[in-house]
Amino acid sequence: MTEPKSLTVLGATGSIGDSVADVVAANPQAFDVTTLVANGSVDKLASRAREMGAKRAVVADEACYNDLKAALSGTDISVASGRDALLEAASTPTDLIVCAMVGAIGIEPAMAALEAGNTIALANKEALVCAGPVMTALAAKRGVRILPLDSEHSALFQVFEERNSDEIEAITLTASGGPFRTWTRDAIAKATLQDALNHPNWSMGPKVTIDSATLANKGLEVIEAHHLFAFAPDKIKVLVHPQSIIHGMVHYTDGSVLAQLGAPDMRSPIAAALAWPGRYAVPPVPRLDLADLAQLTFEAPDMDRFPMLGHAFDALKEGGAMPAIFNAANEVAVSAFVDGRIAFHEIATIVAMTMDRAASDSGLRSFVTLEDVLIADQLGQRLAKAVCTHTLPA
Repeated sequence: MTEPKSLTVLGATGSIGDSVADVVAANPQAFDVTTLVANGSVDKLASRAREMGAKRAVVADEACYNDLKAALSGTDISVASGRDALLEAASTPTDLIVCAMVGAIGIEPAMAALEAGNTIALANKEALVCAGPVMTALAAKRGVRILPLDSEHSALFQVFEERNSDEIEAITLTASGGPFRTWTRDAIAKATLQDALNHPNWSMGPKVTIDSATLANKGLEVIEAHHLFAFAPDKIKVLVHPQSIIHGMVHYTDGSVLAQLGAPDMRSPIAAALAWPGRYAVPPVPRLDLADLAQLTFEAPDMDRFPMLGHAFDALKEGGAMPAIFNAANEVAVSAFVDGRIAFHEIATIVAMTMDRAASDSGLRSFVTLEDVLIADQLGQRLAKAVCTHTLPA
């Protein structure tokens, strides 16, 4: 790797963007940062663009354009804003595009990046969850890779022997169990927002942290794994592993199980994607000391206390637009919980009711284009908001 790798980061100011910046800072000669994109967070975007030597900074919110321009005045960094600028950044040829914009807003730019023939490192769960069949078909057509950034999918990617893929009988994603792993069903029903945000192992944004508390995050990862590795739902396993040291396992037909281990730090899987097919040093990442850990424990997930994982498997088995419905309903329900309009345990209820209504809704059509994906997302949000309104106490 003598030539620096050109890099665009969509979602440069979030938690993934922070870790990407650390990896780049540890390997400054390895990257040529072309564009950084954020939805808002102007001050942080401007500061990061200066630190990383970016050539361009783009803010998706057009109302932030003047503030970003002012923040970067006196530099050679060009500034743009709005949807068109976001899609242009994703479509500009580059060696690698990190897709880390949270929520459905990240689907369209990820698709635009693939359409342009760019390899993407994907952290946006919603992209593959909502548009998995469409995205993987496009990547195959353009002959580009979708590199996983999630720790679990990165783990599988690192120990998945493509040359022996026919000899793989199952894959396992591990889950920390979140903050409510040992809580009773009654206690979970009374959980507060602060309780849900108190993740024991990972430092993540609020949406992902709440998804981890419901195990919706693991359900989304199951759907992603199905598309990334072309495995049927009954071949994808979930195992609760509180220490978050083993991140994924691949089971082979000879009885061998290959596992990837590492400290619970997102900079490791991000470095693996940014350096692929090589490796980069990441000095700030804690080194694993198994003797110090002494033991690793495992348990089966409790679908009764954490029904969101079961709903995700149901959505995957249903196929078509249902994973997009699941994702949209979860986004709406989590937002309602954050706003104090529903209780924590009602997130799963709202998602289940939305999926039931969507199953008989005539608004769903064939699922082969980006337009179909966006229609399904809008339908899921509309149905979930209606469910939220009708289930709230008078």
